[in-house]
Amino acid sequence: MMDTPKKNTIIEGIRAQFPILTQKVNGRNLIYFDNAATSQKPKSVIDRISSYYEKENANIHRGVHTLSQEATTSYEQARQKISSYLNARSESEIIFTKGTTDGINLIASSFGELLNPGDEVLISAMEHHSNIVPWQLLETRKKIKLKVIPIHKSGEIDLKEFENLLNKKTKLVSITHISNSLGIINPIDEIIHKSHKVGAKVLIDGAQSIQHEKIDLQELDCDFFVFSGHKVYGPTGIGVLYGKSELLNIMPPYQGGGDMIEKVSFEKTTFNVLPFKFEAGTPNIVGGIALGTAFDFIESLNFEECQVHELELLRYAEEQLRSISGIQIFGNSKNKTSVISFNVGNIHPFDIGTLLDKQGIAVRTGHHCTQPIMDFYQIPGTIRVSFSIYNTKSEIDLFMAALNKSIQILS
Repeated sequence: MMDTPKKNTIIEGIRAQFPILTQKVNGRNLIYFDNAATSQKPKSVIDRISSYYEKENANIHRGVHTLSQEATTSYEQARQKISSYLNARSESEIIFTKGTTDGINLIASSFGELLNPGDEVLISAMEHHSNIVPWQLLETRKKIKLKVIPIHKSGEIDLKEFENLLNKKTKLVSITHISNSLGIINPIDEIIHKSHKVGAKVLIDGAQSIQHEKIDLQELDCDFFVFSGHKVYGPTGIGVLYGKSELLNIMPPYQGGGDMIEKVSFEKTTFNVLPFKFEAGTPNIVGGIALGTAFDFIESLNFEECQVHELELLRYAEEQLRSISGIQIFGNSKNKTSVISFNVGNIHPFDIGTLLDKQGIAVRTGHHCTQPIMDFYQIPGTIRVSFSIYNTKSEIDLFMAALNKSIQILS
């Protein structure tokens, strides 16, 4: 999409659905460029949360009364929507979690119980801490071997080294679809195919891809896929783990409690069917329902046009940033989504981020929960700007003016 009156009308129509974008921060119109950390929420999602507590609030799955049945129906309809959107084989393969971190920990705990000493798990050097630490804990607990696929200076994964690391001992490859700190899109189709050839299962961290890429689980053929609701226009505290039913059925439960059981006695407990086997206790009911509403919002968009718009923002911002003396952009690849990590000379990223905030611009500074990447580049952190469908080129122009002003003050 070029910058045409029609396109501008479409983007303004999308922006109008996000109430927070109309507020001021430090006396300036808010420019929100921290979408990789969390996306803003459309009015429909906000209203659905309010409506649930005003009209439907009840515990689910357990009550015969009307409110409980209505809440249960809404919650399970959300699961069906998400299953359909992702093209899962069945809604029973969609497990509601607290988020991506919770989903990865579930797999590390439950699938991890099926592993034996000496079995190997592969991750990449660009992983978020939530896709590193659970496997380190498993390595200690089960004496498996954790191996790391290196990356090139460009930030792209070293596929030759990946192939060298793959062997018959590899039981799981757990890898991010899109790097949260570099924006690089990994070739997961190839990674999945090659992993399956040696009998390894594959977990895809989709926290940064679900909002930018159209995910078809049957086409991907990954074994597990996880994401967080709050990064895809939904509320915090809710996420999704997809798993192939044949794997979920043989995995032991992650937690014990109500709803995940079939029958409990002091002698023996038998477990519920999928997906309830992995959903112990009262869930984040309103979170699940509102996540379904977020997917309604996504379905209302022209997804392909939104992808083109986000890519235009990325290319436009990168072009503008490269005009700055001393700029260093981390993650240089033609396969990127709308995330840019950069530093300017020896200026600390925190200082620039603070001055940008004073001018109403929200960016992220620091290591972005990817300290190994920062160690790889030998830097303390970066300034990260990340775009969504409601951002505009005019916002980038204002950001550039504010950035240049900040650099002038700090130089």
